[in-house]
Amino acid sequence: MKNTKYDFECVVERSNTNSLKWDLFDDDLPMWVADMDFKVAPAIEKAILKRANHPVYGYTIVPDELFDAYINWWDRRYGLEMSREDMAYSMGVMPSISSMIRCLTDEYDEILIQSPVYHVFYYVIEDNNRKVLENELVYEDGKYCIDFDDLDVKLSRVKMMILCNPHNPIGKIWSEDDLNRIGELCRKHDVILISDEIHCDLTDPDAKYNPFESSANVIRCLSPSKSFNIAGFQSSIVHTTNRELLEKIKAQMHVDNSDSCNVFATAAVIAAYNESEEWLDELREVLYENKQIVRDYLACELPIIKLVECDATYLLWLDCSSLKVPSKVLSGFLRTNQGLFLSAGVDFGQNGDNFLRLNIACPQKLLKDGLGRLKAGVIALNTINRGL
Repeated sequence: MKNTKYDFECVVERSNTNSLKWDLFDDDLPMWVADMDFKVAPAIEKAILKRANHPVYGYTIVPDELFDAYINWWDRRYGLEMSREDMAYSMGVMPSISSMIRCLTDEYDEILIQSPVYHVFYYVIEDNNRKVLENELVYEDGKYCIDFDDLDVKLSRVKMMILCNPHNPIGKIWSEDDLNRIGELCRKHDVILISDEIHCDLTDPDAKYNPFESSANVIRCLSPSKSFNIAGFQSSIVHTTNRELLEKIKAQMHVDNSDSCNVFATAAVIAAYNESEEWLDELREVLYENKQIVRDYLACELPIIKLVECDATYLLWLDCSSLKVPSKVLSGFLRTNQGLFLSAGVDFGQNGDNFLRLNIACPQKLLKDGLGRLKAGVIALNTINRGL
């Protein structure tokens, strides 16, 4: 690993900390959920400890300083101007989307998503008694693109589209041209567009995501939770220049009790955006190096599995189609045979069934252990299959 100012090599023992990643199941090496195994940025830890030293933890309001931190971050990093009046606080991106589904669509409406995509999109639509309509991404020559003809037809049937930008699980930064075409089609069909941009900061070092430009029908969901691994504080904002939509959303989030603030959340968010930019940029270098390790390992040791090229997120999409094994079966076999838990591609849509999702946001010692287990599992599976 390159020399780094911050510690990205220490393997932190997370078992018995009520960690969803490490304590929910009994796997030796969980590399599934979008949760990093690095120490948090020192400025965030310092801010939390400072707040913890005050002995009262009562109800908390959201200070203007938190919104200013968002405004300054997007202006400084991405050249996007935001106004405090166009923002609303929420406990998280998915609670926000759930509230928006309830107040901006009706029961049994169809809502469009682009599969393969973050599996919770399916749940939040169906749990709110709406129907999923898929604009399946096209996979050709190891790359994904949007079927705009299909998107045009299907947007005519819906009131709402949920976009993932950058896209989870394929790790793609949508181009300005792609975003403009999506925006034009949504305006053409009078569709409300929700853009989940939670992975926006986690790009390759020389890459930058393209924010969805503000317009009357666009709602952006933003949070530092993935970038700085502080999802446990449950903090995000909703941003839209459409004040009428924003007031509806704020009213619904208040009814849903999803607009309250964790007592530590403001300290964490402000320290992340105001004091941890250097840490994030170093993290991006580390993740890029981890990606190269995976690419080289697969090419040399396990060429039957192909890495889908990506430029964002720490979630790698592995093409396992040559194994000719359903992703649930493959994921289950790796868990029972090797103690390695990767996400089954089918969880992200039926068109993801030839894939596995691998989380590489961990020290290289754990990453190399995981790759070794992946190879051993594939060899064991092939041995068993030959014996049938």
